[in-house]
Amino acid sequence: MEQIVNRQLSTPTQSTTLLGAFAVLALLLASIGLYGVLSYAVTQRTNEIGVRMALGATSRDILMAFGLRGLALTLVGLVVGLALSVAAERLMTALLYGFRPGYVPIATAVSLVLLAVSGLACFVPANRAARIDPMVALRNE
Repeated sequence: MEQIVNRQLSTPTQSTTLLGAFAVLALLLASIGLYGVLSYAVTQRTNEIGVRMALGATSRDILMAFGLRGLALTLVGLVVGLALSVAAERLMTALLYGFRPGYVPIATAVSLVLLAVSGLACFVPANRAARIDPMVALRNE
């Protein structure tokens, strides 16, 4: 009898493990994509950073402006994504008997990871651009 029960439970366990692995892979791909898009957007504005620095902006002003803009965009995306995931959770709970997701801790962890990635994606290129000489940034126009 134990073998029959173990065999019946092994398939859901394997499916859950596989689903978890795909979820981690999706988070990794989302993080790489988010970093690439935000980093590219900040790098494209190197000339603007040079103009701001030539007009008297400090490195701190540059980092705050670009960091806050990137984090604001990320927060908007997270709010929309969390709203859609709550709707999906309710739908799955209605469709699947006994489905009780551990939603809050996972959503919090994923949100923190994406916020950290977006902060890194904004601050690293902005810091690099804020360190160059304004004349060099303007000369590359």
